[in-house]
Amino acid sequence: MVTYLQKHERLTAEERKQQLIEVAIDLFSKKGFGGTTTKEIAAAAGVNEAIIFRHFATKQQLYTAILDFKINHQKHQTTFAEICTLMEGQDDKAVFAWLVTKVIEIYREDPRFERLMLYAALEGHEIAVMHHNSVSPFIDALVKYVERRQREGALIDCDPFVVLASVVGVAKQFAMGKYLFCWQRTKSSDADVAKTLTEIVLNGVRVKAKRKKK
Repeated sequence: MVTYLQKHERLTAEERKQQLIEVAIDLFSKKGFGGTTTKEIAAAAGVNEAIIFRHFATKQQLYTAILDFKINHQKHQTTFAEICTLMEGQDDKAVFAWLVTKVIEIYREDPRFERLMLYAALEGHEIAVMHHNSVSPFIDALVKYVERRQREGALIDCDPFVVLASVVGVAKQFAMGKYLFCWQRTKSSDADVAKTLTEIVLNGVRVKAKRKKK
């Protein structure tokens, strides 16, 4: 029978690096950067602490490597292409529904990383800013879309970033409640919730058709 330690003794250098990142994500998401030691990470990974420093010069380097790992595994290019295609179609409902669905999906698929980001923000760590910068292309493209739709008279005239924030905000509130704080307040599926939230947002930001006077 192969033990846990024997199994991980056979890892290649790249596999070991990925293992350490996964273990670090789990611990950082529970205790934050300041509350987690490399000794704890090593113990959880079943290795000597020196192994960590063989792959990462410092704890800081390991922490930032998590962000690189996450970006490389979220297939940003494919995702960006999806939203660009929807925006070209000028279908506000499809664009907002995609955004709400994607936000909920992110929390559902990896709540650990979202907890880690909350810790980073509370600790004032630069990784939180780095993460924001990594998604800036999405934000910029969506803000420009909202601005264009405002000029075309489809969306209400206000700060376009606030419109975008209202879409993301309702989705994040639900996703955080369900996947970080374990709310059990709804039996609706994530897909049904996304549809409902999209309609709520659209009712608030769409320009209402003027009623004809009798």
